[in-house]
Amino acid sequence: MISNWSGTVGRAFRTARRPSTPVTYGLIALCCLIFLAGPAAGLNPAYGSGDALFAAQRAYFHRWGVVPAELFEGSPRAALTPATALFVHGSWVHLLGNMLFLYVFGVMTEERMGRVQFTLFYVGCGYLALLGYAAANAESEQSLVGASGAISGVLGAFLYLFPGARVTSLLPFLFFLPLRFPAWVVLPFWAALQWLAAQRAAQGPGVAYLAHLVGFGLGFVYAWARFRRTTRVNSAPAPAPEGENQP
Repeated sequence: MISNWSGTVGRAFRTARRPSTPVTYGLIALCCLIFLAGPAAGLNPAYGSGDALFAAQRAYFHRWGVVPAELFEGSPRAALTPATALFVHGSWVHLLGNMLFLYVFGVMTEERMGRVQFTLFYVGCGYLALLGYAAANAESEQSLVGASGAISGVLGAFLYLFPGARVTSLLPFLFFLPLRFPAWVVLPFWAALQWLAAQRAAQGPGVAYLAHLVGFGLGFVYAWARFRRTTRVNSAPAPAPEGENQP
């Protein structure tokens, strides 16, 4: 889901057109292809329609998503689901929101980290974020899907690497006026909103705010540990995402 107070910036999109970030493009393409081929898109006639389509969606999410109650039973298949769930999305809004922010934030982060390191970082943060959420909701039998945990990790790394990047935000309480703030203001504010929402969240997956917090923290700590002895870049704007939608 796209946060209702953040917007995209033209300069970030111009940066993203550079051909030096194939991993970001590849992740976006893979997620889109998987979504279009699956039942959530509603475009594949093989899954039927009506009740049949709804049943197919539930079975699909259960197979490829994280089911906390099954994850810690020792099943090898279940142990892989925090990785497979990163490429499965529950709706068009869920997919497009996540891919938008991966496109904007991922490009600069990949350029800074390099292709191999960024790939391992993205998958590792996403896996651990979903694992952390599952551990905190170990009895839940609802499936959790989406890339928001991994993308939150990218946000955390972006905050450390590009703290001065200007972020254009649309704030509801200021009548959605577009205002520009540095990343060190916007992204911690986003993280604070996730923490507050996590305190009010009901049991079981819905929007996995805890996964966002885990991913964000892991991303920031990794970037600090890996790049603390190098010069951080204080340029280029970007937005900020919401999180993990659960169908």
